[in-house]
Amino acid sequence: MPESPAASTPYEVLGVSPDASPTELRRAYRRLLRQTHPDTGGNPARFNAVQQAWARIGDIEARRQWDAGRTATGSSTPFASPASPAKPKGARRADTGSTVKARAYGHPGGVARERFLVLMREWADRGADIDDPYDPALVRSAPREIRHLLADALAEEATARAVSSLGIGYTIWSNVATDRGKLDHVILGPAGLFAVMSEDWGSEVRLVRGELRGDGIQPGEQPVRALARTAKALGRSVRVRFTSRLIVVPDDAIEEPITHVGKPGEAAIVQLSALPRVLRDGLTGGQRLSIEDVFDVRTRLQNDIRFV
Repeated sequence: MPESPAASTPYEVLGVSPDASPTELRRAYRRLLRQTHPDTGGNPARFNAVQQAWARIGDIEARRQWDAGRTATGSSTPFASPASPAKPKGARRADTGSTVKARAYGHPGGVARERFLVLMREWADRGADIDDPYDPALVRSAPREIRHLLADALAEEATARAVSSLGIGYTIWSNVATDRGKLDHVILGPAGLFAVMSEDWGSEVRLVRGELRGDGIQPGEQPVRALARTAKALGRSVRVRFTSRLIVVPDDAIEEPITHVGKPGEAAIVQLSALPRVLRDGLTGGQRLSIEDVFDVRTRLQNDIRFV
């Protein structure tokens, strides 16, 4: 998997500043090795992260490559700018190939990218223009909260691409406004109506007592509950009932392709690669829509959905 912009940098893992001296780096590395080593009661995942961080910036050449925004092999880290110009909110995207794409409305990742660009310019030089705000070296040096916005945008765009490949039987609305905040996507298909959050916290996540936890999830952040609130608000305002709620994460963020949450068919944490299967087959225990229901729900959504 490509590296996430939201992932902790080697400097963050080692707890030093990017301008730390080689001596400071070595001291931090050795201290953390002792603290995290499994033989002394440390956390294996944390121990591995410390070793990986040292491999990236532990010697002069590796550190130079990292600071320049490149991997150890010299290739650029893919912190991509949008592949195509932004579409007007609510506009249908044109098909680009012989295969008929899913209907798509809104601008996936647009809000997160706009916020990323504003904060990146403010952070870099008090709002001044930047030659390339997606430059890997610049992105890597930015605060984590700014990098997370870019990771969110990339995650939303990846979900939209996955849905697009499913064909004309599916419709996706992205960046949908509700009175409880933004809903990343609303997806309608033969298996039902799905409220979807696309997220990349730059770390592994796990389900603990019905809520997601992970190093990249901030204290007090409740993704599962937040999605439930926004889905309920939208369902109430447009008079539809969601079949299931899905939080889509990178494949390497969670162990199982599908992790169920709550009652059967109610909600799940889904790896990106498993999303098309879930949208085709639905969650176990979920209610499928009839053809008549699909047309009725699509009409209601098309008439009443508003975009952020």
